[in-house]
Amino acid sequence: MPYVDITQGSDFASLWYITNSPTGHVSSFNPDKPTIILLHPFFLDSTWLDVQFGDPRMNEDYNLIAFDQRAAGRTLSRPNGAQDAWTDAADLAFACHALWLPPSHVWASETTGANLALRFAALFPDMVLSLTMLSVPSPTELEVYYHTCDELLHMWAHAEDLDTLEFTLMQVLAYIAGPDVDADLADEVVAYFETAYPPFRRAMLAQIGNVLMNREALTKKEHAAIRQPVLLIHGDKNQIHPIEHAHNMVADLVNAKGGAKLYIIKGGQGYISVVPTTASVCNRVFLQFLSRLPPARSDLRPPKVPLEVFSSRGLEILATLADDPTIAERDPFSPMSFSRISSAVQQLQVENYTAAARGAKQALSPLGADGRPMRKYSERKHDHWFQGDRSWMSYAENIPGAQKSPPEEAHSDQHIGGPTEGQTQPASEEVMMNSAHNRMAFNPGTVESMERIVPKSSIQKMAGALPRVKAR
Repeated sequence: MPYVDITQGSDFASLWYITNSPTGHVSSFNPDKPTIILLHPFFLDSTWLDVQFGDPRMNEDYNLIAFDQRAAGRTLSRPNGAQDAWTDAADLAFACHALWLPPSHVWASETTGANLALRFAALFPDMVLSLTMLSVPSPTELEVYYHTCDELLHMWAHAEDLDTLEFTLMQVLAYIAGPDVDADLADEVVAYFETAYPPFRRAMLAQIGNVLMNREALTKKEHAAIRQPVLLIHGDKNQIHPIEHAHNMVADLVNAKGGAKLYIIKGGQGYISVVPTTASVCNRVFLQFLSRLPPARSDLRPPKVPLEVFSSRGLEILATLADDPTIAERDPFSPMSFSRISSAVQQLQVENYTAAARGAKQALSPLGADGRPMRKYSERKHDHWFQGDRSWMSYAENIPGAQKSPPEEAHSDQHIGGPTEGQTQPASEEVMMNSAHNRMAFNPGTVESMERIVPKSSIQKMAGALPRVKAR
């Protein structure tokens, strides 16, 4: 089966990959065609790249390969507190080395894919012919959305009934792709979320959340290390990653060959490589970009240097970028040697995963006996007094005379409290650390966990000191 195993010490990952070759393996790649590495959007896997694999323009003229990242799809991995976007880039590099992949064009979707691709291009420049990013992420999650994202992940992981879970997952989808998602696509995505990351598998969700929420912004020096041709594709209605961050990245990629190019999709929001109306535009723009680059071959030849030397070169580049010579002395056989997060954050990530795994086996399962969701999202009942409209305001839908939000408000650009001027700053390290500590302090189902994060007044403290009387 098409897996690439990465093992060193206590770390383990078996990366699943798919290709468009006749046998499904890299060995049957056409050497006359260039190769494209595709990175899937966050919370999804390589099966959601079918719009790209099914496009004849890409499928017939290029060798395509896509990997499931850690905690995604069919990839198997052991949680590691050191995991971040840098180690994910090392995973990809180790896999390319093991498969003898030639230098390739990289297609990176959404936040985790784009952050991985940027670091991959900086650390292993000889492996990358060009870099294309879809939905350019902000350096870190925006401060105005940071707690919202954190809360949604918590609601998802700890939902206690199917209605709560479905409501939360639809909020997550609207948070990423906007409130106007096609109903059929919403059914498919929510069903995938329920299947891949149900509450009883919330430990995997914690792995993704760690990488997503604890990422550190790239410095100007690290942006300057990217020298390949770069294309950025971004939707002008993307609410969690405003267009200004795409313009900022164009300015930061000062050494991109020919200058970084930005293509703006009018009306595009998130998941632009998945939503059919924008995915087709992304494919067309991407292929036009590649047509202007020199032709390349995909001859599968043994690597010129062994893995130890290959990885050590990446560590040396990382040491230079980080101004930390000790990085170059780390174990070259482990992707975790490329980690840039502090020991304190590593410990928090371990605690977050451990807390998520606790009691997970007894958590909600939205799946039937056949392993599939018990119903479609569109088949849920609307008989509850609470319903949320597109502007996230609640109203009593079935009560006669109840006032609903005006249509013009429902289609406002300020969805889910969208950022206004002055609110598009990335979250600070202090905000990220405080959020992580609060996440550790809260363990659903216990009063003690809530008392650790809720400040008590003097009266509350006095009441808490009084002896408790047991009911007879």
